[in-house]
Amino acid sequence: MSNQLIQAKFDFMSKVRPALMVSAALIVLSIALLAVRGLNFGLDFTGGYLIEVGYSQQADLETIRESLAEGGFEDAQVQTFGSSHEVLVRLAPRDGADSAAISDAVLAQLDAAGGSPEMKRVEFVGPQVGDELRDQGGLAVLYALFGILIYVWLRFEKKFAAGSLFALAHDVIIALGACSLAWIDFDLSVLAAILAVIGYSLNDTIVVFDRIRENFLKLRNTETLEVMNISINQTISRTIITSGTTLLALIALFTFGGEVLRGFSFALIVGVLVGTYSSVFVASGSALKMGVSKLDLMPVEKEGDDLDHIP
Repeated sequence: MSNQLIQAKFDFMSKVRPALMVSAALIVLSIALLAVRGLNFGLDFTGGYLIEVGYSQQADLETIRESLAEGGFEDAQVQTFGSSHEVLVRLAPRDGADSAAISDAVLAQLDAAGGSPEMKRVEFVGPQVGDELRDQGGLAVLYALFGILIYVWLRFEKKFAAGSLFALAHDVIIALGACSLAWIDFDLSVLAAILAVIGYSLNDTIVVFDRIRENFLKLRNTETLEVMNISINQTISRTIITSGTTLLALIALFTFGGEVLRGFSFALIVGVLVGTYSSVFVASGSALKMGVSKLDLMPVEKEGDDLDHIP
């Protein structure tokens, strides 16, 4: 094999240490955001009422808040939804009140404030259902990570499995931190995006690990660091093309998909960017730091195998 074939174009592994330091800083920042600010849980997880109204002119949010407070809805959260003419009102669950009565009272209060709003939709989720969805959603993420750990452990070597788990945890924590920073509505669609990020990141990592494993067996006289550089360079074009086309679709969805899909597409955009980065630096870099080598991938010779041919 010629030197040109095995020579890496970019020395990715020399950047592992600063990359891991950046990742550690982002993880600490994300955990701090989640601990201090938390997530902006949507109606799916908190329970309560969601009322969407439309105005013929630009809505004055401050006037709407004051009007709702005067009507006994001091806890109402008011925000625009997609455009300045659409307003979303969130209310906490109220004992003994149905959604029809609450929506009628809200609409009457807003109508009294002026602007003649038009009711668009009303949704209600009970607090118990919201709590169950939040708990089950968190368990779904943990089960996914645990199942992936077992899968990669069986398919690869334990140092690769640990590296992939570090990368997946890295991606999930940073994606959640970004959701907290952007204060997007964290509902079931965003949770689905987080689970999709896990699958996307794992796919990228497995492609890189597969090539590393192949090259460990082909380039037996090459140092571990160089083998990993070669493998990443051989897969980087595929990674860029896949991530680039996915990002184009997600950016279009984020821009033109409306408010309902904005949180979903935002979480996926962050996940694809972070997942592409982590498959190169975090997953592979962690395995390198743990001392992975071609010896870890060699089949174990059983005692007496060399005597099997003797009758």
